[in-house]
Amino acid sequence: MAYRCRAYPDEAQQQVLARTFGCVRVVWNRTLAARHERYATEGKSTSYTETDRALTAMKKTANLAFLNEVSSVPLQQALRHQHQAFAAFFDGRARYPRFKSRQGHQSAHYTRSAFTFRGGVLKLAKTAAPLRFTWSWPGIDVTALDPASVIVARESDGRWYVTFTVEADDPEPLPEAGRAVGVDLGVKNFAALSDGTKIANPRRLERKARNLARYQRRLARCRKTSTRLAREHDVIVIEDLNVSGMTRRPQPRPDGKGGHGRNGAAAKAGLNKAVLDAGLGEFRRQLEYKAERYERTLTVIDRWYPSSKTCSACGHLLESLSLKTRHWACPSCGARHDRDVNAAKNILAAGRAVARGHPGDACGADVRHEGTPPVRSAVKQEPRPARAGIPAPQGEE
Repeated sequence: MAYRCRAYPDEAQQQVLARTFGCVRVVWNRTLAARHERYATEGKSTSYTETDRALTAMKKTANLAFLNEVSSVPLQQALRHQHQAFAAFFDGRARYPRFKSRQGHQSAHYTRSAFTFRGGVLKLAKTAAPLRFTWSWPGIDVTALDPASVIVARESDGRWYVTFTVEADDPEPLPEAGRAVGVDLGVKNFAALSDGTKIANPRRLERKARNLARYQRRLARCRKTSTRLAREHDVIVIEDLNVSGMTRRPQPRPDGKGGHGRNGAAAKAGLNKAVLDAGLGEFRRQLEYKAERYERTLTVIDRWYPSSKTCSACGHLLESLSLKTRHWACPSCGARHDRDVNAAKNILAAGRAVARGHPGDACGADVRHEGTPPVRSAVKQEPRPARAGIPAPQGEE
């Protein structure tokens, strides 16, 4: 577990931490450059032990003697993080490590040998006074906290933060709720549930553009949507939204013809901002780990399943449905639908079909509604393997 709080270092502490950030940056960049050069000239990789020896040599040189003025722990941690970053890159889990800039986010990681924390009072190595911070979790006794490490960071807006990482036991599995839910994510409504509940899109960017970071943190503490879904439902079904594709700017043709034109490009840009502002990708990430943590079943159905155009009552599939149409009546059975709630009901039905092991329902297509023939198959299926720990259909992306 990690607890991130606002920190308020005094002027002397800010100077020490700024020097520490600079030394961490120097060690990271010089080590990364040395890795580049060695691999280019010798074709060999560099181990953590070798980088640790190189750090000792750096401290003995006249032009890098200033590295001895700060705690050695954040410098060694920078080497460990770089080694882990390369391991993640070679495993295909992250991009290639980059050089650090003095602009933007700065941080230093302290292990237990470089800080003390007693009775809720934090003291860092090379600083005389305790570091002031604001504890933001009234339900947790900060004086009983036993952090394994502490991360001090300064963001690009000049604000300081301290993060406490602690070892925590896995929570007890929640009792069965006896409920399942389909979730349709979108921009007009952040989420629509199959039971008819709608969660409004807060549109933080539109309302509070200048104070976005502050209001996002406040919202994160107040609107626990993913936690609520995981606690109240045994089965959660969502669509595999391609957020990166939804926010990709359309490329013009080489001949300058076609495309979206000026008005279309502006509309696309507005949609991009709305999708990113809603945080759909972050919502799925949080939902995934919380479902695993609470031993709930999260099913992800294929993005091409026509959940909005299918009648959840009889299974009739419309030929087309424009984005501006928010309510529609089924021409087959006459049922009236809210677009998003109807989609959530179909998403839940598709997830249940997958759970029953119907091969034809791997992408959410051919879902049978009660007393009706199956829905026509979806198109543009793109098979890819399911993520570990998450029951997902074969067509999940």
